[in-house]
Amino acid sequence: MTVWAPRGQTVIRADPGRKHTHFFGALNLHTGQDIVMRAKEMTAETSSQHLLQILDAVPDVPTVLFWDRAPWHRGQPIRDVLAANPRLEMIYLHVAAPDLNPQEHIWKAARRAVSHNHSLSRLDGLASGSRNS
Repeated sequence: MTVWAPRGQTVIRADPGRKHTHFFGALNLHTGQDIVMRAKEMTAETSSQHLLQILDAVPDVPTVLFWDRAPWHRGQPIRDVLAANPRLEMIYLHVAAPDLNPQEHIWKAARRAVSHNHSLSRLDGLASGSRNS
């Protein structure tokens, strides 16, 4: 990695590892509430857990979810949640059209606020609020 820094001064080191911190998020377009879930991996199982979290956050009302076509948004766990919760309707967004997804704008603002210009070297430390990651 190449960086510009004054000669003889230590620069902030970034974690070269490939560890990831994943988040699921849904934006309620009526209230502005952002429903977020942190996950170790992006799978159909964790997606189904997030769907249940959304249903808990907006109980007893029909809910339409605009979803992108990520691979972890498909599979039996998703079909099971949809079958058990007929008040949840899915509308799938066009491929490669992130600007149509309101949640993508939230992620962009969050990344700018949380992961830019910080001295912590790992995103999981920022996500948990840790000061010593």
